[in-house]
Amino acid sequence: MTLSQFFASISTNPWPAVVYFLILPFTAWVVGTAADGSRDIKFWSIIYAILVYAVCIPGIFAVTLNIYLFLFERQSIWQANIVLQYLPVISMAITLMLIKSKIPFSLIPGFGKISGFLTLIAALIGVMWFFDRIHLVAFTYVPFSVILIGFVLTLLAIRFAWSKLF
Repeated sequence: MTLSQFFASISTNPWPAVVYFLILPFTAWVVGTAADGSRDIKFWSIIYAILVYAVCIPGIFAVTLNIYLFLFERQSIWQANIVLQYLPVISMAITLMLIKSKIPFSLIPGFGKISGFLTLIAALIGVMWFFDRIHLVAFTYVPFSVILIGFVLTLLAIRFAWSKLF
């Protein structure tokens, strides 16, 4: 099954995906209400970790797909699939805000791995877009070390921005 076939299948029957992405923020709210006042932080952090992974994996994929489609494929925003391109991102944002209001992300196991993964994806997309736009030729006056330093600084800037975002 290709990605196009998968999207076509979900587009013909979007309700399972819609229900999944609506249940995740609701579940985060219910867990936050149930965990309010509890002293068992380890148990609730594991529950929140499951929710974070359940919402962030499709959310990060949707963000990456949107960036790819809009930057490289030049897809019009009017042709975007709401269920597959926007709903996962909205669900991820709402779920992460609900979780952040109840527990710091530093207590959630593996959250640093997700943010590191997102940083890597963002940096790679940025570099790919940069090379796509400049039409890099083999002869350049910019030393490779300057390009490498720029890439590392971009990684650090994205990492810093991500840490300030949540």
